[in-house]
Amino acid sequence: MNAHEIDYQIYGEEMQFVELELDPKEAVIAEAGNFMMMDQEIQMNTIFGDGSKQNEGFLGKVLGAGKRLLTGESLFMTIFSNEGMGKKKVSFASPYPGKIIPIDLTRYDGKFICQKDAFLCAAQGVSIGIEFSRKLGRGFFGGEGFIMQKIEGDGMAFVHAGGTMARKELRTGEKLKVDTGCIIGFTQTISYDIEFVGGIKNTIFGGEGLFFASLTGPGTVYIQSLPFSRLANRVLQAAPQGGGKDKGEGSILGGLGDVLGGDRRF
Repeated sequence: MNAHEIDYQIYGEEMQFVELELDPKEAVIAEAGNFMMMDQEIQMNTIFGDGSKQNEGFLGKVLGAGKRLLTGESLFMTIFSNEGMGKKKVSFASPYPGKIIPIDLTRYDGKFICQKDAFLCAAQGVSIGIEFSRKLGRGFFGGEGFIMQKIEGDGMAFVHAGGTMARKELRTGEKLKVDTGCIIGFTQTISYDIEFVGGIKNTIFGGEGLFFASLTGPGTVYIQSLPFSRLANRVLQAAPQGGGKDKGEGSILGGLGDVLGGDRRF
């Protein structure tokens, strides 16, 4: 194996974290901001890119870092390596309520495609790259744009899903229609496109957007019930305007209180 072989355990229900056990000289890579805790002999270093091209000289490092800019991520990642004599542990936490999903790349022919912000951490040697859409409609209307992340290698990787996770095994030709924001990721054998919702009433009054994703098998698809964008929108909608204290949120009296208190303007 090119990637380090690591053991892991996932803890929690709604706010999960994953604990990785590293043998001496083993290491994992992670996005900045996901670190939770580590044993004393674990060393943390910032590197260009994902570290998978560190042996290819300066050019390999630059290419590994540059591809991350296209996915909206930082040029740098963090590597955590065990420099002690025995087994040591390092943990990474979910960025918001949801589930951590272990992805064994050897089960998916060495490649898994996911949302740009789904990656959490992986064994050193796993490559975090970009996946371009070959279809114009998917690029403009697919929610994730022309670019998604691809995770390649022969080790373990961990991605994060918002809310509850659903795993679907699609047979050859079987199609699944999904809200574009609810896709976590899928195997490379899945055909991904977007479709117009259709119908004047659906378009104007449906409230579900104009397009949905069409995923066609064979392959495995991971779906999340609560995309972060949806969670953020609900929080913004519920926040009191002008920073004032809400009066009886969710009730008729609450709305009347806003009017009488001068919080609503017509």
